[in-house]
Amino acid sequence: MDSATRDFAWANRNCDVAGLLLGRHEGVDLRVAARQIEGLQMARAKWPSLLECRDFQFPPRLNCEQASSEATAGYKAATVDLKGMVIADLTGGMGVDTMAFAKVARTVHYVERDPQLCALAEANFGALGLTNVVVHCGDAAEWLRDADGLDVVFADPARRDRYGRKVAAFEHCEPDIVALLPLIKQKCSRLIVKASPMIDLWLGASQLGPVDEMHVVAVGGECKEVLYVTGIADEPAVVCANIGRSRTSVERFTRSDENNAEPLFAASAGRYLYEPNAALMKGGCFRLICQRYGVAKLDRNTHLYTSDVMVDGFPGRVFEVEAQAAPAAKALRSLLPEGRASVICRNYPLEAEQLRKKLGLADGGDKCLVATTLAGAKVAFICRLVRSAAQ
Repeated sequence: MDSATRDFAWANRNCDVAGLLLGRHEGVDLRVAARQIEGLQMARAKWPSLLECRDFQFPPRLNCEQASSEATAGYKAATVDLKGMVIADLTGGMGVDTMAFAKVARTVHYVERDPQLCALAEANFGALGLTNVVVHCGDAAEWLRDADGLDVVFADPARRDRYGRKVAAFEHCEPDIVALLPLIKQKCSRLIVKASPMIDLWLGASQLGPVDEMHVVAVGGECKEVLYVTGIADEPAVVCANIGRSRTSVERFTRSDENNAEPLFAASAGRYLYEPNAALMKGGCFRLICQRYGVAKLDRNTHLYTSDVMVDGFPGRVFEVEAQAAPAAKALRSLLPEGRASVICRNYPLEAEQLRKKLGLADGGDKCLVATTLAGAKVAFICRLVRSAAQ
């Protein structure tokens, strides 16, 4: 990217890309400028620190969409002990994870088979002052066969098939990390694999095993990725992390901890309702949460909890209950005089949109209608959101 194109993209970073492409701009490569503007606009939420480096060049949109966010890349680098180590990122891509690793590791080997991505990454690492990154252009398996001196291997296999459809299972991803396991074990003592948030958590662990830790990582209440860290543990720890705006909540447990926990069940709802964040839901922490936070489960298959006194620090959304009624239009009409509410269904026969239409409610407003099962009965709560999972 030449300086004229870079300056044009920066000056128009808030503009509509399609409109810019209709005009003529002398001395500017519009194709490259459009790609850069799209990247700058995506960076506001996904990689805010990259906005401080005007020389950073963004790859095509699909590579940006597939890249880790700054928040999840930082979580990886901070959670797994990489200080002073030599790590290989076998699926370099845009290089966001490599950038995070480079801040703590001694050396990071960035491996990528796309020559264009390699050229961009090398320029970007230089622009960011990351002198401990070595770029290798080629096939990951072939490079790994000749590599030595590695402490850790990281892989984020591409999760799309040849038709562009999203896939989750390791054997459908590229590269097939399970097939590479024997070679990886010859080269290093630890493997970190980033997997789809849709992966079967325990099936993935059985394919990679033995696994020390499985990290389920959510950002703002939305599950983004699953990380497997191989090791020698007899029983892997499940680490459920939700990265919010002001704090990161982390719950660590084993399957035995969850299975041995004695849940509390509520006969009636208290003043507050709690919904665990997406990481906990994916990780399967349903019984243990009762013991750790002193809350009662609404029903055996209802993953909502209640208490009379608000529990500070509960890892998820918190609602204050204003009223309880039967989930019927007649019963709810007086409780929702404006005829609108955000509808949430948990362990309930209808989806939220179906229930909204059945009740004749518009979406929005400052009230939440939570339809669920409490002690075997179908009920509806009119609530006010006290704290979101994004905080």
